[in-house]
Amino acid sequence: MTYRVGWIGCGRHAEQMLLPQLARHDIELVAVCDLNADTAQKIGQRYGVAHVGTDFRALLAVPGLDVVGMSVGPTAHRDMSIAALERGCHVFMEKPTGANVADALAIQAAATRANKTVGVGFMKRFATANRMAHNVVKSAEFGPVAGFFGEYMTAPTYFSGNVDYTGFYLHHCVHYMDLVSYFVAPVTQVTVFRNEIAAGKQLLHVHFGFENGAIGTVVMGTIQSRGTPMERLQIMGDHRRVEVNGVIELNYFRNPTFKADDLDATLSDGVDSLSWKPNFTAAANEDFKGYNALFKSFFAHLGGEATDLPTIADGVKAMQVMEAMLQGIAQPGTCVPVARQEAPWLT
Repeated sequence: MTYRVGWIGCGRHAEQMLLPQLARHDIELVAVCDLNADTAQKIGQRYGVAHVGTDFRALLAVPGLDVVGMSVGPTAHRDMSIAALERGCHVFMEKPTGANVADALAIQAAATRANKTVGVGFMKRFATANRMAHNVVKSAEFGPVAGFFGEYMTAPTYFSGNVDYTGFYLHHCVHYMDLVSYFVAPVTQVTVFRNEIAAGKQLLHVHFGFENGAIGTVVMGTIQSRGTPMERLQIMGDHRRVEVNGVIELNYFRNPTFKADDLDATLSDGVDSLSWKPNFTAAANEDFKGYNALFKSFFAHLGGEATDLPTIADGVKAMQVMEAMLQGIAQPGTCVPVARQEAPWLT
């Protein structure tokens, strides 16, 4: 099936990351809009779009839309996604799913009423190395997860002028509010330690307790240049450990024997370490960031296939963990339980 798609928000992120990957799928981009008319016109011309405008309501009035995609902002995500759902469209939205838990719950309720899908842009699940790591961790061979460690940094560029970390939390930290549950289990509690070394430059150590008894820590902050390696994760089990460096290099450590005293030693399948990284010399289009695989999962889901697409339900859970983290920042060192509230009309 060819899906007729309208897209809201044509800024740099959509232009460089989302729309090129969206266009690889069986879709017809029939309408785009952006508050900047020149930006909308540029994207419309590039993709041969018939309807180009600055008003999302006019986009929603275009006949025959199946899907509305958007990359705008937290509050706009809430309002525009609900309007699209009420119009009868499926929705793909970049994270975050609103500015807070209440926004995410409102979108979830609208999706339930409309019986439509809301796919959420948690593309880090789909980065090839992360995806492989998840498959290893969820295999019977790996066994129960004992611990999680993550590191995610960004520069203070956006935050040091007029210090407001909201964008850092909602556009950056929210990825790991999703990933910790994706790799381990639902989060039950959060404790935060914070060090602000200067205005706009903060370092967070966020500690997680999980439903399955595992523990975890994610280090996040605005004190490292994005031009340097800034992201890695580790999932630990019993004599097994998976590490991903920079979303493009995977190492799976198991329980090898010591080789030094064995002159016949070789590499042993089942115990020695495995490594992978993308081959950028190959003709294949490497999807190391995961946007293409995310869209593939989204459209497969719409077609009735069983996928692990992150939906608005996952967006709600991530925002609930985020809310606990924000409470922990306000009360450093305090263990904050994660509230699993639902909208009354969903219970």
